[in-house]
Amino acid sequence: MSDIVTEKIVPVVTRQGHEYGDTGQSGGAHRVSGVSIQHTPATKIWFGKVTNLPGYRSLPHHHGEAETGGYVLKGLGRIYFGENYSEFIDMSEGDFVFVPPFMPHVEVNMSTTEDLVWLTTRTPDNIVINLADVDDSSLEGYRRA
Repeated sequence: MSDIVTEKIVPVVTRQGHEYGDTGQSGGAHRVSGVSIQHTPATKIWFGKVTNLPGYRSLPHHHGEAETGGYVLKGLGRIYFGENYSEFIDMSEGDFVFVPPFMPHVEVNMSTTEDLVWLTTRTPDNIVINLADVDDSSLEGYRRA
């Protein structure tokens, strides 16, 4: 008889309301994870939800070495990037976005009445490096609620 003990591998579910919230944050972008090294057996992926309330935006930040994939689940988003955050891309429900490693950017909710909800995945973890803030007036077309 063998003394080898095998561990059963099963899916792990994070139920709504039980997401992990003690993760990297940046201003008005609130992040929670459903799959991460902090509360599941995952070792190479962070997958979560980011919410921006109406008219709110993140601080300028980047995600270090992490590659980031995003999906707009609800709302109208904009990502500012480039020199002095003078360039931007707009996204709406159903759009995917890739943000390269080390790219400074600002994520904003372009609606002043509706939430913006993103699904976001990163490898290897939710790295958030906040940078010096910028004045709202430097972000073309942005306004707070």
